[in-house]
Amino acid sequence: MTDPAPDVPATMRAQRFHRDTRTFAVEDVPVPVPGPGQALVRVAFCGICHSDLSLLDGTFPSARVPEVVTQGHEASGTVAALGPGVGGWAVGDRVVPAAGRPCRRCEHCRRGDFPHCDDLQLMAFAYDGAWAEFTVADAAGLTRVPDDVPLEQAALLADAVATPFGAVAHTAGVRVGEAVGVWGVGGVGTHLVQLARLVGAVPVIAVDLDEEVRARALAVGADFAFDSRDPQLREKIAAATGGHLLDVAFDAVGIRATFEHSLAMLTPGGRVVGVGLSGQEVSLGSTLAFNLSRKQVLGHLGYRNEDIGVLVRLLATGRLDLSRSVSGIVSLEDVGEGIRRLQEHEGHPVRLLVQP
Repeated sequence: MTDPAPDVPATMRAQRFHRDTRTFAVEDVPVPVPGPGQALVRVAFCGICHSDLSLLDGTFPSARVPEVVTQGHEASGTVAALGPGVGGWAVGDRVVPAAGRPCRRCEHCRRGDFPHCDDLQLMAFAYDGAWAEFTVADAAGLTRVPDDVPLEQAALLADAVATPFGAVAHTAGVRVGEAVGVWGVGGVGTHLVQLARLVGAVPVIAVDLDEEVRARALAVGADFAFDSRDPQLREKIAAATGGHLLDVAFDAVGIRATFEHSLAMLTPGGRVVGVGLSGQEVSLGSTLAFNLSRKQVLGHLGYRNEDIGVLVRLLATGRLDLSRSVSGIVSLEDVGEGIRRLQEHEGHPVRLLVQP
């Protein structure tokens, strides 16, 4: 390991999740030492994501989680030390670490196709995350953050923005002029709206239960915002699209109602992309109706590491504005309060950050 920054201590504070009791607490633990190809990152900010909450409520299959793990996977910070064999980085560099690492054992990894790893290791689930003062990351998964990009906004990129980017740019392949709808305009949905507009979707239609959330969707770029309970929703979407309905619908909630509702609003040949996650089952209706409509159903998860670099450039050039996305900052000791606010939708947060 290269010489660490002079102020790296021997121990650190970390918010640790205990699998057997499904509880979490701030504990003093040793500062990790980066191994070959790794970097130690001093955490500046780390997001609180709904997938972090899934460990607490049992949605995530915890059998794959260590007995004790540090949560948090949307991080930004500075390099504090480098492991053996790491080049191109220096102590003090501003970075975003990727929220996962390839297994390096499967068929895809053996031939260097890391984006299609069969057993991707998720940060904060398979290994320690960044609700801590320091975290270890693969140097190959780091993205450089220029000085003019706030680290608060950079922290959002590792999932809250990169996952919607992957859904828009890769899974859906949204094309200029296509009509796009977004069901559920929370943390992920807000960024789906912004990114769909950025790539040229017209119109971009937000669908949500809450009036305040719909107003925020309009403020960040939606052309229309409709109440999902409106019995005239189909007619309103048809009017907004000149009778065409939607080419692409993103379900950012992931429950049966939003998935089937968004599927029903597609034009023939349109595609629905599932981004939100839940344990609920969905129906496509009869195979006769589904096949005749030529609709497509696409599942989406995550992003490519290079997507974070694209998003950093969009932020740095002012093409993407995330100033409204940081809804609050809490300390490590107050993570529980942040979780409560997210669970209860207090203030309708886009993303709450932890500052160690």
